[in-house]
Amino acid sequence: MSSGGDGTIGGSALLGGGLVIGGNAPGGGGSGGGSSLLGAMPGGAVIGGGGGGGTIGGGAIGGGLGSTGTAVRAPAAVPSVPTPGKDATEAEKIEALMPLIVQLTNPDQREGVLLELSKKREDCDDLAPVLWHTYGTVASLLQEIISIYPLLSPPTLTAHASNRVCNALALLQCVASHKDTRSLFLKAHIPLYLYPFLNTSSKSRPFEYLRLTSLGVIGALVKMDDADVINFLLQTEIIPLCLRIMETGSELSKTVATFIVQKILLDEIGLGYVCATAERFYAVSTVLNNMVGALVVNPSVRLLKHCVRCYLRLSDNARAREALRSCLPPSLRDETFLPVLRDDQTVRKWLSQLLQAVGPPAPGGAAPSAGGGAGGDGPALGGAPAPGSSTMGGLGLGVGTGLGGNL
Repeated sequence: MSSGGDGTIGGSALLGGGLVIGGNAPGGGGSGGGSSLLGAMPGGAVIGGGGGGGTIGGGAIGGGLGSTGTAVRAPAAVPSVPTPGKDATEAEKIEALMPLIVQLTNPDQREGVLLELSKKREDCDDLAPVLWHTYGTVASLLQEIISIYPLLSPPTLTAHASNRVCNALALLQCVASHKDTRSLFLKAHIPLYLYPFLNTSSKSRPFEYLRLTSLGVIGALVKMDDADVINFLLQTEIIPLCLRIMETGSELSKTVATFIVQKILLDEIGLGYVCATAERFYAVSTVLNNMVGALVVNPSVRLLKHCVRCYLRLSDNARAREALRSCLPPSLRDETFLPVLRDDQTVRKWLSQLLQAVGPPAPGGAAPSAGGGAGGDGPALGGAPAPGSSTMGGLGLGVGTGLGGNL
């Protein structure tokens, strides 16, 4: 069974240079049409995207409130930079942006500079190396991130503060996705600075957009199909953090979080890690089961697509495949989702492959007991948790600022 390299959400420019919302494109990982990328944000919001520059609900960044929610004076005027022509070289584009980049270390101008750079980052392929190697710029971006930690608990994050930090995250996403800076990004453990954002639970719009933009940075890393990225993430709390968002987040956040888990599973080391113990396997499969159950009530093709792909990849492991005989959701075995998937041949193909690999349900619906593994993949996985339950309690969801938070 092929694992496939289907690393897109709806096939659009998901996480390459920015979390792009909207746009139709063929589905990833095979032939056939796919769903639109991530739909449209409420209120026409753009998260760190080009042009919109990180607005929330259509409102412009740079309002009258600072990150603490108190009135502040207007930011200093941002240096005016010329717009290079469409035939400009990469060097000319960088030269035009340098007056902005060097002002990132200026606290009085940083807010406006973040906005302008987030708008222009799609126009310059080599912005990431310049950001990384320019004195003080990465430290300035980290200052923006750290400065809102006090607003996370109790949850007092304002839309203005969320806008501002999301523009900083958009630039970090640019660094994370560039081939010349990705390894440096990991060696500096920059993703760990984002984990407190992923660990928030407030459902207010500023927090939801903060989580979604942070997921976009991690998604930009895993989209590159780099084994070093997967090795790094498996040493951190990214899987339990994503699982919690998959259970409690908005549809957009759930989609990106599931995409990240999917990309980890598509890596051989990632699949082996999740299937190494019953606790890890059932932590993932139970969340997927709960998501599929929710999709029966509120269908979403784009989210169902990634759930099915995760199940299909799990079935590549012999022990997981045997366990799925008893814990695969019945709604995936019958025709519950047939109307939803009528126009999506890719997901229908994956679902057919999954059912063929897993086979009929285990007699009596009992989970396989420990011992007696098949296919050289070790002993069978242990008993499953009760249907509808959550396995998140024992997964060590701490603050997420250090290594070692394994499942």
